[in-house]
Amino acid sequence: MKLTRRDLFLFLTSLGSYALVASCTNNSSQNSPQASSPVAGTTAPSSASPIATGGETVRIGYQKSTILLKSKGTIDKRLNSLGIKVDWKEFAAGPPLLEALNTGAIDLGPVGESPPIFAQAAGADLVYAAAIVPNPKGSGILVKEDSPIQTVADLKGKNVTFAKGSSANLLITQLLEKAGLKYSDIQPIYLAPADARGALVQGSADAWVIWDPFFAAGETGIKSRVIADGEGVNKIGGYYISSRKFATERPQVLKAILEEVRDLEAWSDKNRDELAKILTEALKLDASAVQKSVQRRQFGLGPVTDNLLAEQQKVADLYYQLKLIPKQINVRDTALPPNQVAAYALS
Repeated sequence: MKLTRRDLFLFLTSLGSYALVASCTNNSSQNSPQASSPVAGTTAPSSASPIATGGETVRIGYQKSTILLKSKGTIDKRLNSLGIKVDWKEFAAGPPLLEALNTGAIDLGPVGESPPIFAQAAGADLVYAAAIVPNPKGSGILVKEDSPIQTVADLKGKNVTFAKGSSANLLITQLLEKAGLKYSDIQPIYLAPADARGALVQGSADAWVIWDPFFAAGETGIKSRVIADGEGVNKIGGYYISSRKFATERPQVLKAILEEVRDLEAWSDKNRDELAKILTEALKLDASAVQKSVQRRQFGLGPVTDNLLAEQQKVADLYYQLKLIPKQINVRDTALPPNQVAAYALS
């Protein structure tokens, strides 16, 4: 089966991993980026160029759930001081964000754990630049309030809507397995968040798998119930993904951006109420929903480690077994040599 760029865009116009700054976190240490040495790759190293050569523009992709990156203004301020302009490009989901990266329309952006796997399988030359800690409580399965469905096991034979190639895709797969079911036991309906919500409300879908802040908005804004969340199964967060060209040629710029993201994560952790106000205005969502999503998560950005890439490989192998990607991939092919990693990696 050959996956074309059009195929990728169509089934990936749905969203990858929730993050208010990039993705969400958990209190458990087992769910944070694990400490180990960065991974060595096979690409020959190149010398780092100066931070700015004048008139340079960096194109950063973001989603509504990660709009703080743009609205806070700290990344613009940092790069502007280096003579670099920032061109912000909004996407409905992580997968189409990576489609844009693959075509050269953007240089980097945050997504969930699944979109990079689908993108790599489609031939994207990408790099895992930084790891976002998981948010198990920030995603789950919603059913209508009066639905007879009480548990994940009750989803057998039901229409379940979620974004293909997204973190929700992985979550439903994991929860089905935990309940003793197979992916083939449900009838998947692949829709972007807004359409998926409508499908649940209108009754064409029996359940909706989604992440924050849309998960919280569904909890507070429609007559629904949560039958399961990611607690106990979601052990991988999202990633900042860069094109290999950008990471190789502009490591100091990438480092500056990731440092600002790391600082935004720290600020968000200490200023949750202010963060909720900013996001409520930016997202145009119900304030109680945004507050709910902000309060149930932690924040953090760390290095991409051997352990994390090993977990990513397991996810990639699972998607191949389910025939959701056309070929097996080696996630470690996305790694750069240690000297290049050191040029931008977070300590």
